[in-house]
Amino acid sequence: MRVKLLTTISIFTYQLSISQSEKVLNGKVLSQNLPLNKVEVINKTAKTSTRTNELGEFSILVRPKDSLLFFSKDYFFKRLKISQQNIDQNNLVVNMILKPEELDEVLITEIKFPKVSAANENSTVIPKPAISNPGVYTGGITNGADLMAIFSLFMKKDKKAKNKSKKHELTFKQLVNATVPLDFFSTDLKLNPEEKDLFIDFCDADPNSQFILKQKNLLYTLDFLHTKNKEFKKLNSGTKN
Repeated sequence: MRVKLLTTISIFTYQLSISQSEKVLNGKVLSQNLPLNKVEVINKTAKTSTRTNELGEFSILVRPKDSLLFFSKDYFFKRLKISQQNIDQNNLVVNMILKPEELDEVLITEIKFPKVSAANENSTVIPKPAISNPGVYTGGITNGADLMAIFSLFMKKDKKAKNKSKKHELTFKQLVNATVPLDFFSTDLKLNPEEKDLFIDFCDADPNSQFILKQKNLLYTLDFLHTKNKEFKKLNSGTKN
């Protein structure tokens, strides 16, 4: 009787451990019924990640109540909490919404042209230069290009391109605002809305933020924000005391 009881307990324990172990979840990411390639699929709970293939398919290890994040720069962020039903069905379909296209700022300036009035008897007529004799070489190039003007034009374009590249350099704050969902700060980090900007500036002051900026990996960014949040909370509590 005792042997049977021990056997029953061991079988129950084994089944319980299996139910709580990680399972492979297969799924597909779509937008308007079209598969999305290279979407970041992140298990925020287990801190693992993968990407969708050309067919929008992915496979990732999950447990019930794990939080999955779906990120692509051209689409709105998506978050899902995995249920046991999702794992049993093993065919998760995620629909992402395309962000509206952002247009570059266009500056419209008013252009004023000088008024041209009709000629009268008191008008000054500037004669046209005499037509050169095509048979006589004068040292110039007839209808030739102004090399200095062309050189100046290229220099201006090169300068504008350099200024534009500097203008569009991504900052750590822009990276966080563009990739991290708003509810992450309130739900996960337990920050008040008025603390958000101060916290991001606090993180930006850390030299490691530049490494995160170069990586542009959402999992690294979230992990970094979690770590800095502990320091931020300690600093705040010390200030209040």
